[in-house]
Amino acid sequence: MKIYTKKGDKGTTALFGGSRVDKDDVRVNCYGTLDEVNSTIGLLRAKLGNEHEWQPKLMKIQKDMMDMMSHLARPSDCKKENPNPKPVDGAEFCEQWIDELEAAMTSKSDYFLLPGGNEISALCHVVRTQMRRGERLLVTLMKADTVDDYIAAYINRLSDLFFILGRAEMDKAGVAEEKWQLFLYKKKNITQ
Repeated sequence: MKIYTKKGDKGTTALFGGSRVDKDDVRVNCYGTLDEVNSTIGLLRAKLGNEHEWQPKLMKIQKDMMDMMSHLARPSDCKKENPNPKPVDGAEFCEQWIDELEAAMTSKSDYFLLPGGNEISALCHVVRTQMRRGERLLVTLMKADTVDDYIAAYINRLSDLFFILGRAEMDKAGVAEEKWQLFLYKKKNITQ
C-alpha cells in the first residue's frame, strides 16, 4: 500500500467516517497540534534513553494521545463507531504522577519559572506549551461540536504534568530554577 493517495492535493482531508474537510478546519488543527505534541514527547523519550524511569508512563501518554486524536477526528454526527479505547482515566493518571513527583522533590515552587534549566527540562516546557496551544484549539472545537469531557480534562492535566516533569528533572539534576515572579495568590497572602 502506498503512503500517498493524492486525495489531499486540493487542500482537504478525510475525517473518521469518511467525510472531507479543509485541512485548516478547527478539528484538523486541533488533532494536528496534538500530533505535534506527541512527536515532541517522542523526542523527549529519545533524549531520556530507553532505561529512564519515565519511559513507560510517557509511552502510555503517547498511546493515549493517539486514541484521543482518533476520537477528535470523528465528528459527533458520524454514524460509524470508533473502536479505539477512550483513556477516561487520563486526568487521574496525571494527578497521581504529579503527586509522586512533587513528593520526591526537595523544594516546592511559589514562583512562575523561566523555562529551561537543562535540555530535558526545556523539552518538558516545549511539550507543556504545545499542549496549551492544543488545548486552546480544543476549546474552539468544543464550541463547534461535542467533545468528550475526559479529553479536555486529560489535555489540561497533561500540561500541568509536563510543568512538574520539567521541575522534577531540574531538582534531580541539582539545577537551580530561574524564578520570574511570585504566584499572585502568594503575593496576596504576604500583603495581608
